Formats: sequence, structure tokens, C-alpha cells
Amino acid sequence: MPLYTKCNLRKKRMTEMYSVFPFHSQYLQAAVSIWNEVVFDGVAFPQTEPLTETTGEAFFTSQSFTGVAVSSETAEVVGLYILHPNNIGRCGHIANASYAVRRTERGQHIGELLVTDSLRKAKELGFKIMQFNAVVAANASALKLYKKLGFVRLGTIPQGFLMKDSHYEDIIPHYIAL
Repeated sequence: MPLYTKCNLRKKRMTEMYSVFPFHSQYLQAAVSIWNEVVFDGVAFPQTEPLTETTGEAFFTSQSFTGVAVSSETAEVVGLYILHPNNIGRCGHIANASYAVRRTERGQHIGELLVTDSLRKAKELGFKIMQFNAVVAANASALKLYKKLGFVRLGTIPQGFLMKDSHYEDIIPHYIAL
């Protein structure tokens, strides 16, 4: 049974097409593939090394929560998110998350479903704030989505992200109170 099947999106069709489930080993191969697409793109994730099925299993299960978006029509994994503390100790109440959507499914509001679900899940797990440390300034769709959902921009870190083509882009940290 999915933890979350409805979200407040403008397109009602979206809520009927995708559900978010907790990560399970049956999703491993697809989750690793989608994660690695974003790593290989080299424009959003800080990671440079791809996951294998072995490292992926350990990575996804070590998070506070990993959610997997599955198409209701095809039963295929179309995206995922990882959720974990942004820091430890006195800052452990602040969550951080990363999102990955299969390249062929981008532009269909799956990212919005994932972000919305992660905010709900973070609150459920007792986090008080969601913080994104390194939103790349060139990631226009993420910036637009975070603005729409009410995130606060915290300024700009000049040349904070090394792009795959070896030039540097600014990063824009964001947060939202849960």
C-alpha cells in the first residue's frame, strides 16, 4: 500500500498516474538507473561516481526514508527521493533531500509529487525544516518548483557547483519550515 497517493497538483490526472512507495529491493535496479542518469548528467547532484546494485542497496536503505514514484499504468519506477538529516546533533532537526526523475518522464510533475511527498514524510519523521544546500542556479525547473511550493532562497554561493563540462555554476541554498 502506498504511503501517499494523492498530492495537491493542478492536474488531477497526475494523482491518478503515480504513487509513492517506500523503497524496497524490487525497485533497486530502476532506482539505481534513474539515480545514475542524474549523476551522469553532471548538472544537479554533487556525486561523481555511479551507484552499483550493491552500493545502491546500501545507499537507499541507509537514508531516513527513500521514496519511489511508480506509474499506475505501467508499474515502472519513474522517480525517487532520498530523505535524511542535513546535519547531526543540534542541527539534526533539519532535513535534506535529493530527487531524481527518469529522463524520459521529466516535465510531467513527478518532481512536484516527490518534493511534496518528501515534505510530508520529513514532518512525519519529526524534522522541523527542509534545507537544500546546493540547488544549481542553472536548474530552472527546480528553482521554479521550489518557489511555487514556498521555499525561501537563502542567497547565492558563487561558483559553488562544478558542472560536468568543468565550468562552475552558482548554487542557491533553500529552506522551508515544516
